[in-house]
Amino acid sequence: MQQSPVASASARNNSQIHLATARDLVAVARPIARRYFRQRLAVERKADASPVTVADRGIEAELRAILTARHPEHAIFGEEQGAERLGARFTWVIDPIDGTKSFVTGMPLFGTLIALLDDGRPQLGLIDMPILDELWVGQAGQSTSLNGQPCRASDCSDPAKATLYATSPDMFTGTDLAAFERLSGQIGLRRFGGDCYAYALLAAGHIDLVVEVGLQPYDYLPLVPVIEGAGGVVTDWNGQSLGLGADGRVVAAATPALHRWALETLLG
Repeated sequence: MQQSPVASASARNNSQIHLATARDLVAVARPIARRYFRQRLAVERKADASPVTVADRGIEAELRAILTARHPEHAIFGEEQGAERLGARFTWVIDPIDGTKSFVTGMPLFGTLIALLDDGRPQLGLIDMPILDELWVGQAGQSTSLNGQPCRASDCSDPAKATLYATSPDMFTGTDLAAFERLSGQIGLRRFGGDCYAYALLAAGHIDLVVEVGLQPYDYLPLVPVIEGAGGVVTDWNGQSLGLGADGRVVAAATPALHRWALETLLG
């Protein structure tokens, strides 16, 4: 059933308001990340042994305050402070510093990730690279932009010509490791590192495939609109859409053909 003109106009207005909020969140997060970058910071270990700093916590606290003031009826799910008001139609998902290990070691390939879910489906996603001054914006039904200019994933469908990235080989164990090695052994070029930046590079057409495991919703949900709006495909290893309940195994590909091949190869 088609939406009425009034409903369509309301949806467009909401989309514009939400995008403006997301851009404001980035504008607040960037200077905080830059201020703390390559400074001597105390690094704590969370329960899962991942690192966290005052920068991670400070950024998320600021972004939550903005969201609570502007959209008090919306849910928030962040890496550092968890979830509140889950069950609302709209849910903001925040990773204040995706790539904290890179951040604390002076590597500039970390980012701030922001997503907005509508009834559980990612509708808006931002990947901001504070040190590189690069911002990817993806919105459902629209083309992804990089610093305001449209960008597009590559047209690669041949694994032998594809470039594959994963953040670290250490993330793969057991059967997942065997599957990854089976896939990566047929790829033209395999590289590691980058955290969220690998997905951004895929959306911009520089690499062709990202395969990872062990991700959390705040790691992968902001990537979905960015990759899909650039013509790419991103799902779990079973080909299912990514949502809050996904198992954290992610495949992102520049083309449907490369994505199909990756799934078939991973599943053996």
